[in-house]
Amino acid sequence: MLSAVNIIKSYGSLQVLKGVSFSVQRGEIVCIVGSSGAGKSTLLHILGTLDKADSGEIALQDQRVDLLKGKKLAGFRNRHMGFVFQFHHLLPEFSALENVCIPGWLSSRKKRETELRAKELLETLGLKDRIHNKPSALSGGEQQRVAVARALINNPDIVFADEPTGNLDSVNARELHHLFVQLRNEHNQTFLIVTHNEELAKMSDRVLHMKDGKMM
Repeated sequence: MLSAVNIIKSYGSLQVLKGVSFSVQRGEIVCIVGSSGAGKSTLLHILGTLDKADSGEIALQDQRVDLLKGKKLAGFRNRHMGFVFQFHHLLPEFSALENVCIPGWLSSRKKRETELRAKELLETLGLKDRIHNKPSALSGGEQQRVAVARALINNPDIVFADEPTGNLDSVNARELHHLFVQLRNEHNQTFLIVTHNEELAKMSDRVLHMKDGKMM
């Protein structure tokens, strides 16, 4: 479903990615592990079109996303990709429900349809009674579950997660791990996750190791 071929990326004289190639199948939970500076997050951001490679090919559902630009790229990203980051990136002035709805509204989906989908997701993630709370009134684990719901609102082909448990305590991290597995089992959701968390890596279907900008 997702394929990367010979991805190369440099920042000035520093080559961060040195010809990375791999693929992810639909319904897989794939974790990328490696020491800091190995190029994991850079690779994830390039695959998610948040950064651009110097060379190489990226395809999602047979669409060459590395060839898309501007509004076409933004639209494709919004419809087909979801993102979960370490620090949630929720908008503090909006409620949990509104934060989840934003990608749906940006994709021009009907307001009521989007809100119903957001409520359904938040209920599934155990936040039925917290939908009107703003981020400041939510725990760290609850904020991250809101971020997961936001990533799922447009039914993406794949969710990219960059250290999703890095800012959570062990209990909330474990709950998030089980949530990813539940979403894969019940909805065939695909995840590509960068993590240092060994427990999360062990729960994934496949672990990819990166070292010095290469996939080992």
